[in-house]
Amino acid sequence: MSNHRISPLFRLDGKVAIVTGASKGIGEAIARGLAEFGAKVIISSRNQDAVDEVAQSFRNDGLEATGIACHVGQKEQLEALVEKTVATYSGVDILVNNAATNPVFGPVNEATDDIFDKIMGINVKAPWQLSNLVYPIMQKRGGGSIIHISSVEGHKPGFGLGLYSVSKSGLLMLTQNQAKEWGFSKIRVNAICPGLIKTKFSKALWTNDTLLNQLQTHLPSGRIGQPDEMAGLAVFLASDAAGYCTGGIYTADGGYLIAG
Repeated sequence: MSNHRISPLFRLDGKVAIVTGASKGIGEAIARGLAEFGAKVIISSRNQDAVDEVAQSFRNDGLEATGIACHVGQKEQLEALVEKTVATYSGVDILVNNAATNPVFGPVNEATDDIFDKIMGINVKAPWQLSNLVYPIMQKRGGGSIIHISSVEGHKPGFGLGLYSVSKSGLLMLTQNQAKEWGFSKIRVNAICPGLIKTKFSKALWTNDTLLNQLQTHLPSGRIGQPDEMAGLAVFLASDAAGYCTGGIYTADGGYLIAG
């Protein structure tokens, strides 16, 4: 008989996960983490070739993955994503809403209505819609785990990321409301707030030497993060090891929020 009581709780064998924005960066790292712990993973982003390439790289390593293209700003594509996932793997147990956008860098008063609508549509409305689509599926399966990828920018305003910060703050409140309303269905909902991570998405920040030096001087960690460093927290929140965790907001920011 095995003496292991805790380690099996982290396993995701038999679970089906959808990860949006998973063709690169944080999304790809989280998708790989889920797959390495046994989940069957849907790799999703806008470009079919890109998701196919990532899925194939996972399969080359003996992991279970399928690429399904989806523009999260289009509701009919979100519906198709869920339908194709169910057709492929018979259900959904884990949803990671990672896809996000930030098309502008500057003061909030200089953004246009179109920019506002795009940021809110991708960063808040799409996670709400996709969560609603998987909710009845998870409910029938006896529960599930939804993980929203927010940001430290959702906790306090930075510089030049105003509307992005507003959207990520909204995602935190969505997390808490869903957790409160869906707990009776054994659906847990949590949020991860990365700090500055070395990805293509944040390239404008970490390629700015002045800003990077200033950040790294003040960060307790003394450095920016890597995408793989976001995966462990996601695996934990997706797994039964986090069975008592819902409505939680978890930072992985190298100490950014305590740095002042």
